[in-house]
Amino acid sequence: MVNGRGESMAQNDYFSDKNVLITGATGLVGPYVVNALLEKGVQNAVCIVRDRVPDSIFFTEGAAKKCVIVGGELQDYFLLERVINEYEITNVIHLGAQAIVGTANRSPLATFESNIKGTWNVLEAARVHDTLVKSVVIASSDKAYGDQEKLPYTEESPLLATHPYDASKSCADILSGAYGKTYGLPVSISRCGNFFGGGDLNFNRIVPGTIRSAYFNKSPEIRGDGKAVRDYIYVKDAASAYLTLAEKTETMGLKGEAFNFSNEVQMNVLEVMNKILVLMGKTDLKPIIKNEASNEIFKQHLSAEKAKRVLGWKSEWTVDDGLKETIEWYGDYFGKR
Repeated sequence: MVNGRGESMAQNDYFSDKNVLITGATGLVGPYVVNALLEKGVQNAVCIVRDRVPDSIFFTEGAAKKCVIVGGELQDYFLLERVINEYEITNVIHLGAQAIVGTANRSPLATFESNIKGTWNVLEAARVHDTLVKSVVIASSDKAYGDQEKLPYTEESPLLATHPYDASKSCADILSGAYGKTYGLPVSISRCGNFFGGGDLNFNRIVPGTIRSAYFNKSPEIRGDGKAVRDYIYVKDAASAYLTLAEKTETMGLKGEAFNFSNEVQMNVLEVMNKILVLMGKTDLKPIIKNEASNEIFKQHLSAEKAKRVLGWKSEWTVDDGLKETIEWYGDYFGKR
């Protein structure tokens, strides 16, 4: 059996007759979600793109050529409603957001417009067309939990965000739950740790920044003290999580449920940086600790027990294997330049 692009696809795959709307397709995780959908033979992948980012792997590695691309932004409710209606969207995977903590601290209003208003627009457009939409996945974050002593976070942990980016995720998360519980919208919320993988061109982040410094034989810099603890999840694990959640939201009748996704391995920033230097054979480069970071949570990590038990999802990538593939991607990227 082949789809409209002439590609083979598995019989009876959940996505083979679906029209999926993806927001945030040009971001870090978005291209991997789009590629995973294309590999599953999705009938149509429709992507709302605000800015054309030339170096995004969404464009450079060919996914864009196989998608319907709609120009616009999440703050435009009527655009979202039109897209869902005209393309008969069956599933929404909402990844689009302003995702940089520093940017959020400098411009909180723009972050709230994107992350909170953008999310309620997606939810309302899906509610209006609930005869079409079978599942909605909203990408929240471990940052929505805020700073808490009791770890790991479970889905029952309260949302106690105190900084702009974190608060935007808490609000979007709560709104999504409200649409599920009040209107019966088939929506689920994902909460993940720090993503890493090839294609991340925000070199202020620890993984791409360290790889770039090491590639050019420079000592990598740490904005904070290097002791902040996080979960690190490889982008292919994240894509698997989002697709699993999109399918199970419909097939299990989920309405407003939240799920943590994690490999349940915690590392501090200095440990991640040193691991990269070892994998790249650059242990002679010593990290520079700048102690300049502010408004960041010191320690966070997630329990993924619920996702394993309810959804049957589990991480398939170790941090080391994900980093090896990521380093290989950047080696090719820098080599071509």
